[in-house]
Amino acid sequence: MNIDLSGKLAVVTGANGQLGRTMVRTLAECGADVAIHYHSKAEKVRELEAELKKAGRRAGIFQADITDIKSVMSMRDAINASLGKPDIIVTNAVAQYKWTTVLEQAPADYESQFKTCVLQNVLMAQAFVPAMIEKKWGRVIGINTECVMQLQPSQSAYVSGKRGMDGVMKILAREVGPHQVTVNQVAPGWTISDRDREKGTERSPEYEKNVALRRRGTDADIANAVAFLASDLAGFITGAFIPVCGGYVMPAI
Repeated sequence: MNIDLSGKLAVVTGANGQLGRTMVRTLAECGADVAIHYHSKAEKVRELEAELKKAGRRAGIFQADITDIKSVMSMRDAINASLGKPDIIVTNAVAQYKWTTVLEQAPADYESQFKTCVLQNVLMAQAFVPAMIEKKWGRVIGINTECVMQLQPSQSAYVSGKRGMDGVMKILAREVGPHQVTVNQVAPGWTISDRDREKGTERSPEYEKNVALRRRGTDADIANAVAFLASDLAGFITGAFIPVCGGYVMPAI
């Protein structure tokens, strides 16, 4: 049994980030063509586009502000014209900021997390899900975080955005389910990426002691979960929040 995404077109937001690039490569390895989104700094995504095309996949890079409806709709139109109407969207982009306590966190940081976690998912759904409904097939996959269950000091802005995202995604799952469009979330733990490999910082004993598997996961672990949810193998899974964190957090029934 293999994950086969042949003939499918995926959009991955925030694809110039380290996790985003791994998800793009994994979806392409499973046979999908990929629309590669970025907000700024196109160097990495240009390299990624060339890599996918060399491997025989159709690919394109598309710039957009995923918190602005005009920008998102413009990206949709460009993707539709260049590659076709997407079957899979992966909402991975998120604003970066300095974490601190509730008493010290700037209000603008809460706003940025609302826009990139909640509003992004609303706008991406409005842009791309109608075509999925027409086809009676679609996959919406949001990248959440284990932090929403950890609730550690200094996580408040990030958690507030991601918890809001969770509500949007679960309601969307109910709304579009009758059209055979699934909506799920992958919640990574503290993930090893190329930055860690380059710096030799893959190990973190203080963090790992709280992980059931006693290790950090990799970017490939996250991308594999995304590929599974994008496939027909996950056709009867929707509304799920799936931690991919080695058991640091475990949702209860």
